[in-house]
Amino acid sequence: MRAWTKALAAAVTAVTLSTSLLPGPAHAEPPGSAGSAGDDGTWTVEPVGGGHRVTLRLNKPLPVRDAVPELAADGRSLGPAEESPDGMTLTVVTPDPAVATASSVDVAWNGEVPRVTGAAVGRAAPSPAGSPARTHGKPAPVPVDPAAPGPYAVSHDEYDLGDTAITLEGLGGRQAEIRAKVYLPAGAPGRRPLVVFLHGRHSACYNPTTRATSNTQWPCPAGQQPIASYQGYDGPADVLASQGYAVVSVSANGVNAADNPYSEDRGALARGEVVMRHLDLLADAAKGVGDAKLVSLFKDRLDMSDVGLMGHSRGGEGVVKAALMNAGRAKPYGIRAVLPLAPTDFARATLPGTPMAVILPYCDGDVSNQQGQHFYDDSRYAVDGDPAFRTSLMVMGADHNFFNTEWTPGVAHAPASDDWSNRNDPVCGGSAPSRLTAAEQYAVGTAYIAGFFRLVQGGEQGLLPLFDGSGGTTPSAGRAVVHTVAQAPAAGRLDVAAFTSPSPSTQVSGAATAVVCAGMLDRSPQSGLPSCASALTTSQAPSWTPATYAGNVASTPVLRFSWSDPTGAVTVPLDKPDQNVSRYDALTFRAARDETATGEVDLAVEVVDKTGASRTFKVSEVSDALTPFPGTASPLPKTWLRTVRVPLSAFTGVKPQQISEIRISGASQKGAVYLADLAFTTMAAGEARTDRLPQVSVEGTTVDEGDGPGTALMKVRLSEKSRTPVTVQIQTIATGATPVVASAAQEVVIPARSLEASFQVPVNGDTAVASAPQSYQVVASVPVNATIGGGFTRLLVTDDDMS
Repeated sequence: MRAWTKALAAAVTAVTLSTSLLPGPAHAEPPGSAGSAGDDGTWTVEPVGGGHRVTLRLNKPLPVRDAVPELAADGRSLGPAEESPDGMTLTVVTPDPAVATASSVDVAWNGEVPRVTGAAVGRAAPSPAGSPARTHGKPAPVPVDPAAPGPYAVSHDEYDLGDTAITLEGLGGRQAEIRAKVYLPAGAPGRRPLVVFLHGRHSACYNPTTRATSNTQWPCPAGQQPIASYQGYDGPADVLASQGYAVVSVSANGVNAADNPYSEDRGALARGEVVMRHLDLLADAAKGVGDAKLVSLFKDRLDMSDVGLMGHSRGGEGVVKAALMNAGRAKPYGIRAVLPLAPTDFARATLPGTPMAVILPYCDGDVSNQQGQHFYDDSRYAVDGDPAFRTSLMVMGADHNFFNTEWTPGVAHAPASDDWSNRNDPVCGGSAPSRLTAAEQYAVGTAYIAGFFRLVQGGEQGLLPLFDGSGGTTPSAGRAVVHTVAQAPAAGRLDVAAFTSPSPSTQVSGAATAVVCAGMLDRSPQSGLPSCASALTTSQAPSWTPATYAGNVASTPVLRFSWSDPTGAVTVPLDKPDQNVSRYDALTFRAARDETATGEVDLAVEVVDKTGASRTFKVSEVSDALTPFPGTASPLPKTWLRTVRVPLSAFTGVKPQQISEIRISGASQKGAVYLADLAFTTMAAGEARTDRLPQVSVEGTTVDEGDGPGTALMKVRLSEKSRTPVTVQIQTIATGATPVVASAAQEVVIPARSLEASFQVPVNGDTAVASAPQSYQVVASVPVNATIGGGFTRLLVTDDDMS
């Protein structure tokens, strides 16, 4: 064990900090009165334009989290809150009249008011690390250790161009630093592949004497110094550098200090700008141009056609944005792999055409709804012929912070904490058998971060079983249980049934129902699909949790299949040209137990050939996908679709050249499940081709309010014409009883070979005089056959009534 790992383990063992994110709900007296006091602060509810403005003045600054703060009235979230520049006031405007008589107003995160409780009661956590019982064999270790040091010694260095080196459009013209830690393979010949790391949202500054932190001013105020979050990824960076990669871990404290009050998108664009500015500086330095220190480090040493990006938390959304910004350039860098680690995904951008691994920690107490799953789900079918491989991994027993040593108590130089606040939780509490120690979590992060870039950029195919859903393991990840789902590149995949929309060819028979559902909480009526996750909170349903800036956009359609006896079945025929599946390695699909199901739940999957011969297997024989995840209270347990994978070699007795249908039926007396992505597959790491897609942007406009119902005409525009129609989802964000009508999201189609399309936003005008024009966000998300360019704009409604 390395010395830093030993130190980390010892320090974390000694530290028993319990961080209470927020106290329980306040009970104001009297309800709704000005200055009502609660545990979180003083709150007011006042009428504005027919709605109500809810304002909470905090007793103390919010903890600096990657999740977006919300306000809740009587325990029910009212949605994302506007945060004042000093971080001490939260405001929401809502049309809900019930807030006028609210008895409590609290801070909420991810749709829920956090509560720190004592020992939970209920189902005990499995051991080790949340691993469910397996009846289908032990996973095999991969032949390559992803965390093994390579042949090169590693040299460490830093470059620093100052706290105000760049001006960021994404922060309204505010300045931020250019600072990074560098890891280089000593003596490695030629130009090396590059990996850039970007940390997430942590406090920007701290006082080393008082240990007080701050996050509202950049550069740091007098007496404080920057928190070196960018220095917390030595483990994976050292491994990659020793294997011949150049690694640069960049600082983004200037973004952290300004993103909530001063950006349209909570800092995603600004973080993308930071990454792209570093890439520009590194590219110049590799040519011998620019800052002398950078030139000394990188001249003739970087291959800018072979770049990987890792972003942690809001940094995960930041590196996705950077990849999209890069793809929109006339001469893009060769970004070949993107890894969002415990990421936020506030606006649901897609990233087709780029190999991607999304890592989700099961015990994430910050981004507890694990919204980053949308990156995987939304990108799966975003473009036909997608050459990229993508994977999503659920790491049991891991929290949000401990992938970064500078966010880990006992080893961090600045104050740090365990983001999972309930220390007595039987699954994720600090003493739970299934909870990984900080050192164990750092080790599994090192293995999978280094492993993904070595697989995709380095072509080390022996690492593929760690990511392809086949259940490969590695000793360097220790006892950690990692559940993996993956989608093969289009060239290695025959999609039998995506289950993303109702299909007349899919037949339901016997005592069963099968309905395509999407999203949750009836938020997306425009889709025409019922909601999934009918008995889950938004923190328990990663695939369906509403996004901050796309809250009404339908998410992750799947098939909800239930049966009341084993005659119930879903049958999917294969078209004649698709019946020869002999070139594929396995039959795969994703499945999860419906949260309403009780008792044993199992499926039988039958493969039938043209002669009528068949082979049947039970899901429980090949996968733990229908075994419930552990947990006793929201945000646990999670409902997350896991991989069912059956090698083609197991289909004895049937002819793989003549497969006519696949039949899925109940193998238990009754049950209910979610199903997705039925396909025959051959996994490979794929390739990157994002730059070949047009980018779609939404254009702002200004309209007069009018005296009655009307519309604002707006446009979406493509960077270049597409041979196929492009669809994009549009969300208008309006609060309270305002001129803009808060309605369901809408889908806009840009016809093939066209550059633009129009859409309408309802506007209800009146004859009352307004004090100022009103501005509303209009957000584009989840494009198909394109990627997002400018996804955020404003609709400005001016008052046309004379005073």
